[in-house]
Amino acid sequence: TYAPKLILLDISDINCIQDVVKEILNCYGCVDILINNASMKVKGAVQSISLELDKKIMDANYFGPITLTKAILPNMISRRTGQIVLINSIQGKIGIPFRAAYAASKHAAVGFFDCLRAEMEEFDISVSTVNPTFICSYHRQPAPGNWEASIWKFFFRKVAYGVHPVEVAEEVLRTVSSKKQEVLMANPIPRAAVYIRTFFPELFFAITASGIREKLKTEEEN
Repeated sequence: TYAPKLILLDISDINCIQDVVKEILNCYGCVDILINNASMKVKGAVQSISLELDKKIMDANYFGPITLTKAILPNMISRRTGQIVLINSIQGKIGIPFRAAYAASKHAAVGFFDCLRAEMEEFDISVSTVNPTFICSYHRQPAPGNWEASIWKFFFRKVAYGVHPVEVAEEVLRTVSSKKQEVLMANPIPRAAVYIRTFFPELFFAITASGIREKLKTEEEN
């Protein structure tokens, strides 16, 4: 084992990542396991989010992880061993309204790491993605009766209840140990939403549209 070393990195500044990786490799000589865990999010209607902010989200959630991964990859390939883990999001599987930039970055990351997984098989490098729902610092319980108000709340408020960071950490350890390719950390309701999006897209789109109408109606009443 090695003594831990802290190296500060702005994951959204892709120009500095190569130098950071050189510092890491100079310190330890190799990287056995790379866990991409940095992320940022924004919430708002598409028309209210600037392109500048869209790009910042994409830099942090997509270009940051893939730039870091690509910088580490030659060392792993030369040694023909290693593991790359992406902590992503259920929003890499389904898009939730008012989180377009975030969902887009997470979808992009899933696409990249799915391709990377297939390409790295010949080098015995495993690639894993862990997709939790919203990660919260405490367990939130749904208010009694609220989830029954509409099918929108039934699906998407359940998605937002989330999981505790400790649960995610434990799942990451299991994923690393077993080299699972993909993990979806979600309760039955969010899992159902992913299933419906895959096999019954028109129903899924109808549910999301009903949520938009409900939100607009609420705003008008207020």
